[in-house]
Amino acid sequence: MSLLVGPFVHCGLCAKLLVIWLSFAGVTCTGTEHAATATQPAAFSDLLPHFLVEPEDEFIVKNKPVMLTCRSTPATQIYFKCNGEWVHQDDHLIVRTVDPATALPVMEVTIEITRQQVEKIFGLDEYWCQCVAWSTTGTQKSQKAYIRIAYLRKNFEQEPQAKEVAMDQEVSLRCHPPEGVPQPEVEWQRNEDVIDPQSDPNFFITADYNLVIKKARLADTGNYTCVAKNIVARRKSNSATVLIYVDGGWSEWSKWSPCGADCAMWRSRECTQPSPGTGGKDCQGLDLQSLNCTSEQCPQTVSGAEDVALYVGMVAVALCLTLLLIIVVLVYRRKKAGLDADVADSSILTTGFQPMGIKPSKPGVWAPRPRRPLTRSKNSHLLTIQPDLTTTTTSYQGTLRARHDATGKFSMTNGPLLDPLPKGSHTLHNGKLNSDPADFVSRLSAQSYFKTLSHDVANTSYGTFNFLGGRLTIPNTGISLLIPPEAIPRGKIYEIYLTVQKKEDLRLPLAGCQTLLSPVVSCGPPGVVLSRPVILSMDQCSDTCLDNWAIRLKKQNYEGAWEDVLLMGEELASDPYYCQLEAETCQLFSEQLGTFALVGESLHMGAAKRLRLVLFSDAYCSTLEYNIRVYCMDDTQDVFKEVMQMERQLGGRLIDEPHILLFKDSYHNLRLSIHDMPQAHWRSKLLAGYQEIPFYHIWNGSQRYLHCTFTLERLSLGTCELTCQLCVWQVEGEGQSFSLDFNIAKDARAVNSEFLLVDTSATALAGPSAFQIPYLIRQKICSSLDAPCPKGADWRMLAQRLKLERHMSFFASKASPTSAILDLWEVQHFHGGNINQLAAVMADIGKQEAMIFLVSDGEC
Repeated sequence: MSLLVGPFVHCGLCAKLLVIWLSFAGVTCTGTEHAATATQPAAFSDLLPHFLVEPEDEFIVKNKPVMLTCRSTPATQIYFKCNGEWVHQDDHLIVRTVDPATALPVMEVTIEITRQQVEKIFGLDEYWCQCVAWSTTGTQKSQKAYIRIAYLRKNFEQEPQAKEVAMDQEVSLRCHPPEGVPQPEVEWQRNEDVIDPQSDPNFFITADYNLVIKKARLADTGNYTCVAKNIVARRKSNSATVLIYVDGGWSEWSKWSPCGADCAMWRSRECTQPSPGTGGKDCQGLDLQSLNCTSEQCPQTVSGAEDVALYVGMVAVALCLTLLLIIVVLVYRRKKAGLDADVADSSILTTGFQPMGIKPSKPGVWAPRPRRPLTRSKNSHLLTIQPDLTTTTTSYQGTLRARHDATGKFSMTNGPLLDPLPKGSHTLHNGKLNSDPADFVSRLSAQSYFKTLSHDVANTSYGTFNFLGGRLTIPNTGISLLIPPEAIPRGKIYEIYLTVQKKEDLRLPLAGCQTLLSPVVSCGPPGVVLSRPVILSMDQCSDTCLDNWAIRLKKQNYEGAWEDVLLMGEELASDPYYCQLEAETCQLFSEQLGTFALVGESLHMGAAKRLRLVLFSDAYCSTLEYNIRVYCMDDTQDVFKEVMQMERQLGGRLIDEPHILLFKDSYHNLRLSIHDMPQAHWRSKLLAGYQEIPFYHIWNGSQRYLHCTFTLERLSLGTCELTCQLCVWQVEGEGQSFSLDFNIAKDARAVNSEFLLVDTSATALAGPSAFQIPYLIRQKICSSLDAPCPKGADWRMLAQRLKLERHMSFFASKASPTSAILDLWEVQHFHGGNINQLAAVMADIGKQEAMIFLVSDGEC
């Protein structure tokens, strides 16, 4: 006997009659369904199904489907209905069990919902699903579960803005996160640290996500970032700088002083309640008051003939002091005439120097890293005295090597020395060395050790130096070598070179997550004896967050192998190398010359290096095709200079200002695409939607000229206006876009040389002209500040005032900490040093009594 029972039973009475009839007939239902027999509890026939588990709201993240689950008892059948339609039976996954405690049937059903299903009705209505369960008594419906596609927009609807607020005032930073599903959570960060109002009740986050600082403190100064996150992504707003300043306030007036000889008394007050700080205003008003005394309070004064005698005596004393001072000055100048035999003998390096000038780039022309022209302001006499410029050229007859003896020559472990300088006449003009770079490179390359050096004269500079020091510069590369005074031992003269190596000419081993962060720079000759460290400056392209990096200084040994000589952040005072890492540059203190490079190893995927994105196009276009080249290079000036020179030879032109992109160690490639061209006039010949540069081609930094070319086609030769959007982005990372709008005919000009002639200073400067601070003034500053002062008015305060206090341990390890500080100041302010600033710092330290600034013309 067989009986077909339909899947949907809606009549409770029919179900009861069916069960009774089956009981009398002794029929048992078999198959995939659980048996409904008389052995089940009698109460089963009277129960409606109820839900043990109901479907809940879900979010689809990217393309990952979601699962909805429903469980009911007692249940004979259970199915899902989505947006009013039954889900096909084959799409259900059903599991049937029996509750061991009640012996009632339990059914659980699961279905899968995909993004495509939800998108079919997206925008018309919300996608929902509901579970329906049957028992022999009737049916029940579960709650509706809504399925939404999760997302988080990139742009904040409102971002925090920078503020300057007085201390103890309330600060409010507004933030409206990007639109997202589910609604994003918001947190705030200060200097990348999460703000927790529970641990610091001075912070309060409002219901509409704004951050309130109830009472501003100095410690609250920093960069504040609004962070929005949900299950899809995490977005950061632009940082807003909050500066908490302190306006100065007066302390109480002091008591009135006794009446003086001028029949006046005075009192003073100080601006210390509080002292002005972080840009706050100074106290307004007088800090000193005077008041005439009454006649009774005035001290008795000398009158009549006694007054005349007093004045005569004072005049006599003044005349004596003046005469004595004149004698002292004359004696001092006579002694100074023989200050040092080396200075007299090396007149070719000390006579006729004048401060160098930097030619600024033309206004309106973009330059890669503009340098301010070196100017002297009206108060520069505080620290510098102009030298006598009546003699601008000095000739020296004889050999520069004549003063060397056999014991004074330097040696190298491998390879011979450079050829000695030829005998004869050497002429210097205002400290600039006249020489033939090609001849020097040719002589240098003849030596066995130097055959691997670059033969590029344009990227090489050299000069001859003695104990007075000097400076070598490779223009428009950010690379320079400062040779401080006394770095070369007295009695020695060195011929020193500086060159930047092309990366393709070297074998710099990189492994794993390592990447080259700087140019490869050589200075030499190696093995020369130095009394003090020289300072090598070069660009670097990391994000300077040492928490993300392990940055190592590598040096090439005599055999050509590369060695790790320094790990940033773990320097020791005894090391011969020390690095100061800044936002875009690195200053290397080195007691040895050689070939150096910075290599970074990312510690996690947050590490990023700066890429410079540069756009070039054809300067002249006579065909329908038009090319736009997008270079993706390390953000260092030497690479940019090479690309500019190469494009100039190709007849290219720069069509927009370069953009900076942070490229993260996320293993994601770089993509480039072009959009929004006027379809009636232009079309792209690119078959795909975008071009892509592999991650490792960019990360290892060994390929200098990575670029993609977009070939466009204009539909008519008469079309000259081009507007488009060019986008460059790292997959799941940061992006940049160029909005181009120009006339390809009117703007048809080649790369202008002004882009390359930003730095027109001499490549080699020797002696005083290489420095902002005159030699004798420098000596006086060092002698005044090197000695420790109990009140801290010494080199430590100088480092603090110049914001170099993080290098205190390095300075302290030197015989003259002040000299090391001034060396670094010279490097940082070479292209526009503010002597007045240094003079003001010295005055603030309180060293006027040391006569640091009172240097006569004869002394300088």
